[in-house]
Amino acid sequence: MQRKARILIVEDETAIRTGLVDVFVYHGYEVDFAVDGDEGLSKSLNGAYDLILLDVMLPGKNGYEICEAVRLKDRDQPIIMLTAKSSDEDVIHGLSLGADDYVAKPFSVAQLVLRVQAVLRRSRSTTLDDAHIRLAGGLEIDTLNLSCQHKGEDVAFTRREMDVLQYLHEHCERPVSREELLNKVWGYARDLDIETRTVDIHIAKLRRKIEDDPKQPQRLVTVRGGGYRLMTES
Repeated sequence: MQRKARILIVEDETAIRTGLVDVFVYHGYEVDFAVDGDEGLSKSLNGAYDLILLDVMLPGKNGYEICEAVRLKDRDQPIIMLTAKSSDEDVIHGLSLGADDYVAKPFSVAQLVLRVQAVLRRSRSTTLDDAHIRLAGGLEIDTLNLSCQHKGEDVAFTRREMDVLQYLHEHCERPVSREELLNKVWGYARDLDIETRTVDIHIAKLRRKIEDDPKQPQRLVTVRGGGYRLMTES
């Protein structure tokens, strides 16, 4: 019998938390929950979860602090943040700390379930065929250890960032659209009508890590009307 995926829901609003627990149990998941930030931090760091559904506004530790702490321990842990804050600054902050994606409240429960399923499906199917990616200018990325050395410093990547780099590397002969990345890297169906800036923000994060000048990218470039292209070592 296949093991049920384990989800941790960190949400302080009782009605929302109870509803989400019921929904995901109904869809066949094993569900745990935390009612505040301190409990959420403890469970996130000490439990073994396939995915963490993490509210931002919590009593005690907030969702940003929990996400940051989890990422320091585990760069592979799938995290989706739930936020009532939908401004660019809040979204960028959450994703920059390592969340895989975010869902703004109020949200469609059906769409949230689809997005959780997609993130879990993609995280389970991730493969690392090439141990290294060699980019223009001699930058070498270690895909197994999610790291590289750039400007004399050790640089760490999250699993999602590495998934983006690997997909772009596999298709480095052409630009890859934002929609294709959402479909192939995040696993979101093409007909799933979602609004998310997660691709743009992940690209910006990657540029800060691999470019000599992120404002004038030479390794991860934008092709007008086409998408993003990774420039590899020729």
